[in-house]
Order: sequence, then structure tokens, then C-alpha cells
Amino acid sequence: MSKKRFALGVMFGAVAGAVAGVLTAPKSGKETRADLAQKAGDVKQEADKKVDEAKKTVKKVEKDVEKGAKELKARTKNAASGAKAGFKKDLK
Repeated sequence: MSKKRFALGVMFGAVAGAVAGVLTAPKSGKETRADLAQKAGDVKQEADKKVDEAKKTVKKVEKDVEKGAKELKARTKNAASGAKAGFKKDLK
């Protein structure tokens, strides 16, 4: 979790630095707005990439959990069947 927070902090720091740099640069208002729009587009693209990566990770985790649950269910069923068979054998 700390790696994700660090990456998020780096991203916000980069955005803040870019905005501060654009706002303090000796450019006209029109140029500054164009630069801000460009930077905003870049940040949106990066955020979209991160969202896609997160979705892929969630799907992978979901598949892994589902697989584990199916395996656990099968093992539990086998154990219950074995215990039941052993119990019946002990009763005879």
C-alpha cells in the first residue's frame, strides 16, 4: 500500500510542480492557458493508464480468489466425504 501512496504523491507533486512552473513562467495568458490545458491532458492520460492498470489488477485478484474458493470448496467436499465414509466404517 505504501508504494501506491508514494506513486500517488509523486504524481501530485509533479502536477503541482508543473502548474507552479507554468504560472510563474513569463508567458502571455493565452500561452499559459494553453500550457495548462496541455498539462491537464497529460495528467488525464496518466490517470486513465493508472485506472486501467488498477482494473486489470482487480480482475486478476478476483480470478485468483475465485480459483482459491473453488479449490477450497473441492477440498472441503472431499474432506467431508472422507470423514463421512470413515465415520460409517467405524459404526460397522
